[in-house]
Amino acid sequence: MYNLFCFMKFAVNCFCTSSSLAGSAWTVLSHSFVEYCVWGWDNLPRTLLMYYTNFLSSPEGYFQTVVCNAPEFAKTVVNHDLHYISWDNPPKQHPHVLTLNDSDGMVQSSAAFARKFNQDNPVLDKIDKELLGREKGSFTPGAWCSGEPKCSEVGDMNKIIPGPGAQRLRQLVAKLSAKATLRRDQCK
Repeated sequence: MYNLFCFMKFAVNCFCTSSSLAGSAWTVLSHSFVEYCVWGWDNLPRTLLMYYTNFLSSPEGYFQTVVCNAPEFAKTVVNHDLHYISWDNPPKQHPHVLTLNDSDGMVQSSAAFARKFNQDNPVLDKIDKELLGREKGSFTPGAWCSGEPKCSEVGDMNKIIPGPGAQRLRQLVAKLSAKATLRRDQCK
C-alpha cells in the first residue's frame, strides 16, 4: 500500500463506496482530504460531523458525504473500498464467511483487503503461506529481512520492494482510477 500510494500519478482523494443506498466504513483517504476534514475551511465537515453524531453507523456515511459535497474533492472519488466481500444476496446486509472455496476469487479481485473470516480459518493459513510467504508463527518476509534462517533478524527497514500482490493492487487501482476519471460521477 505504501509503495502504491506514495507514487500514484493520479488525483484520487477517496477510495470509498459512495452509493446513496449503502456505504462502507472502510476508506482510503488522501492527506489533502483528511486535512480538509480536520480544518474544514468552509465548515462543511464540522456541520456534517454534528449531523452524523446521531447515526448508529456514522463511519459508513460521513466521509462519503463530505467528499461528495465538497466541489474540490467530489470529482476525485473512486467508488470502491478495495475490499473483497462476498455478500448475501439480497439484501447485502451480512457478508458471507470466506473459506478456501473463495481463495481464487479473492486473489483474482486484486483487492488489498477481505472480510469476513472466522478465527483459525484454513483460508487465512493459505493466504499467509501462498500469498505472503509467511510461515506459521513468523513475520511476513520482505526486502528488509536478513539473517539465517531468513527473517530471523531485521535488516534495512527502509527497503521496500513490491511483490506480486502489490502489482495486482496497482493494476486494480489504475483500472478503478481510469474508470473514475472517465466517469466523474462517482458520487451519484
